[in-house]
Amino acid sequence: MAVIKVHGHHGSTATVMVLCCLNEKNLEYELVFVDFFAGAHKTPEYLALNPLGLIPTIQDGDLTLFESRAIIKYLAKQYEGQGTDLLGRTVSEQALVEQWSQVEAQSFNSPVFFIIEQVLIAPIVGGSTDEAAVEIRVEKVGKLLDIYEERLSKSKYLAGDFFSLADLQHLPYTNYLINGCGKGDLISSRKHVKAWWEDISSRPAWKKVAEKMTFK
Repeated sequence: MAVIKVHGHHGSTATVMVLCCLNEKNLEYELVFVDFFAGAHKTPEYLALNPLGLIPTIQDGDLTLFESRAIIKYLAKQYEGQGTDLLGRTVSEQALVEQWSQVEAQSFNSPVFFIIEQVLIAPIVGGSTDEAAVEIRVEKVGKLLDIYEERLSKSKYLAGDFFSLADLQHLPYTNYLINGCGKGDLISSRKHVKAWWEDISSRPAWKKVAEKMTFK
């Protein structure tokens, strides 16, 4: 089996999401470093791989694929019989995985990314943090996590009693929310959300990439 190439950055949440998925599937890969702070994602060479100029992009044999959530879904399906089953075994389980994956993509990601961008990234690139705007997003995330708390009081993971893509998608952004932005109380103040986070963030596939997460 050819080594999968991942063009990305170890500090990028989207890149790390893909790397974690690769680890869960026990797949061999090579991280091709793309320094987005230096604009490497906008060079003609990289744009030939990904015309949107975003990271990551993977190359798996003849397939070149971008958009992190599309990539992890591809990996979970293409290598379904290897490593962790991330999709669910029945149509109903798969539907729940898709449902909670969409919740992450449509409702969780945007406010959390805004917080990360304002608190963590803005100072690095010479900007300032809009504290009032951050608090609005913190409140929004808190309300969503109240829904998670209710869900996780009834099942170990978001889609049921099995770890899936729905849980995996939350790992990079939640990690920065806690460890980079100092918003850990959003997680720790909710009993079942806290237990869920402690569980999924202790998985070896995640820990392998989390220890290298940095924008530097």
